[in-house]
Amino acid sequence: MSATGEPKQLLHLVFGGELKNLDSNEFRDLDNLDIVGIFPDYKSAEAAWRAKAQASVDNALQRYFIVHLHRLLDPEHTESK
Repeated sequence: MSATGEPKQLLHLVFGGELKNLDSNEFRDLDNLDIVGIFPDYKSAEAAWRAKAQASVDNALQRYFIVHLHRLLDPEHTESK
């Protein structure tokens, strides 16, 4: 909880794109990455990730990822998910 009593923001980025091959996380075209959004918690980020991953299930090279932005912004503070 923050000082105001609200839950602490644990920002997460969801994005994806088509990979060059299945053995790496290198994208085919960086100009066409799909930036789904930034979410205030892991639960909402995971819901968005699942929806995008399910929508792209027919393309084996299309991958979506969740990036824990809160860990990048505050590396000294460890928090689950």
